[in-house]
Amino acid sequence: MLKERVLSAIVLIALVLCALFLFSPFYFALGLGLIATLGIWEWTQFARFKQPLIRLCIAAFLGAFIFLWIFTESNYLDAGRVFENYLPFILLNSVIWWGIALLLVITYPNSAKYWGKNKPIHLLFAFATLIPFIAAVLRLRLEQYTQAPNHGLFLLLYVFVLVWAADSGAYFAGRALGKHKLAPKVSPGKTWEGVLGGLITAALLACAFIYFSRETLLGNRAMTGFVILSVVTVAISVLGDLTESMFKRESGIKDSSQLIPGHGGILDRIDSLTAAVPFFTYFYFFVL
Repeated sequence: MLKERVLSAIVLIALVLCALFLFSPFYFALGLGLIATLGIWEWTQFARFKQPLIRLCIAAFLGAFIFLWIFTESNYLDAGRVFENYLPFILLNSVIWWGIALLLVITYPNSAKYWGKNKPIHLLFAFATLIPFIAAVLRLRLEQYTQAPNHGLFLLLYVFVLVWAADSGAYFAGRALGKHKLAPKVSPGKTWEGVLGGLITAALLACAFIYFSRETLLGNRAMTGFVILSVVTVAISVLGDLTESMFKRESGIKDSSQLIPGHGGILDRIDSLTAAVPFFTYFYFFVL
């Protein structure tokens, strides 16, 4: 099992690095579209679609819309322009969706009577999660793309590293100090002490990044606002994790799929990022 996990992780890291450093914006967007389509296929389990053919048809049908969307924007993407006319709307809707998700998690299992067996609402949840994630990743990756192709890459990796490091900090803090359950009806293993450890890790990491790369990260933004945004982004990433855990618990499954040997599914790997990246992107570009 450990060997399988390690090999899968090596392959995943290699694929991600190739996509980040070698793909043109358009092909990078197509890769994100594939991830989103696979995510929709996994989400059909949450909506209680059981027949494999029906699940495949739903994912193919909705995935076709995603790829058509990307194809119509191909020339703009290669010029580093990401959905300029409606990106703020997409990201603001994502912020609203995660506010709704917070209410669903807090009130679970009572909230499940409104969405647990409602297939259309589940598919709406999938789009509200995955479409803003695609848009936000592209916006960060393509920031100043024509002037400095790797500038946006640094921003994107900052958010990824922030979330992953905070997750590790939360794990160790929870193991050492965890006593008070965060959401026992959704994810019994998470504690308030672990979350606090993750938030402290995020604040320290943000300060370290600013110390070494202040101009690249901040531009003309205030340091205090950026650090606060980084910490809140990590808090939102926890919500992303809890929301997927809630959907899996309600549908009676352990992993979203077995697409990644030893690691579960696509959604299991990106659940925190689907919340964190759009939230960070919206406030970084349109609020700070």
